[in-house]
Amino acid sequence: MALSEKTILQVKNLSTRFFTDEGVVKAVEDVSFSLRKGEIMGIVGESGSGKSVTNLSIINLVQSPPGKIVGGEVIYNGEDILKMNEKKLREIRGAKIAMIFQDPMTSLNPFLRISTQIIETIQLHQKLNKKDARKRAIEMLTMAGIPAAEERINSYPHQFSGGMCQRVMIAMGLSCNPEILIADEPTSALDVTIQAQILDLMKDLTRKFEAAVILITHSLGVVAGMCDTIYVMYAGRIVERGLTEDIFENPKHPYTKGLISSVPRLDKLGTERLFSIPGQPPNVIDLPPCCPFFPRCAQALDICKTQYPPSKEYDNGHVASCWLGNSGEGA
Repeated sequence: MALSEKTILQVKNLSTRFFTDEGVVKAVEDVSFSLRKGEIMGIVGESGSGKSVTNLSIINLVQSPPGKIVGGEVIYNGEDILKMNEKKLREIRGAKIAMIFQDPMTSLNPFLRISTQIIETIQLHQKLNKKDARKRAIEMLTMAGIPAAEERINSYPHQFSGGMCQRVMIAMGLSCNPEILIADEPTSALDVTIQAQILDLMKDLTRKFEAAVILITHSLGVVAGMCDTIYVMYAGRIVERGLTEDIFENPKHPYTKGLISSVPRLDKLGTERLFSIPGQPPNVIDLPPCCPFFPRCAQALDICKTQYPPSKEYDNGHVASCWLGNSGEGA
């Protein structure tokens, strides 16, 4: 499906902090991006890179205290979500911007039947009576691949497998025809066979409903066949962004290259040791104003240790923040 030129979400210079006893955690630092109608965007990075906090900030769900959105704008339909009151936010969450959380087994209330949880959402946002809401819920569960949905809708979450619970979450997320679906590592708790099924299901259903998607994951392998664009995050910042094919064919940032190299390949299986990025992600408490990746980078320059690199744009909107590209070396 061809992407629309219509921008439905614009994030501008978003910054989120967590104020702890150990210091100020810069979880998200000056993040900006645009999402177009029908686009599937992947946000990739290791644990602690700021992916989930970025998307919780978008719908103003950062827990306070200790968290606080300290700067930026999130423009949806011409309005800044961060300036909306709670009543307006509730009208948007679930109805216009829906979110699938990371672990379906803990996201669903174990004490309530699936019917109660999904019908309540539909009634709240679609203004349907209980009978019509139930009909809509069964229709969505069937679309999500739940067999015998009319009977299974009365089940409790523990009566479903992890994959089926994730299908329920997808059905709930899409039940109100949202314009934007945020999926926070929707396959992390599933085995690889079920992962592929869930990703295919998400892609098919979001295309059917013409919803834009923000897919959060730690694996570039997950987004390879799913996303139109990829944003790579490290230490709370976007270090590289571009079309999926450009990111895979010609990565510019050493961190992106490391993530790609760490994905197992069938054509090289068993012939060489799987690559691993050395070191550990940085502590994002009071980060110095330099490139946070330099301690793990084999190509680090002296300037990397003192200054954060500016962004450099290549072809097709491909952008990376790395001194190697700006200095004419390496990238």
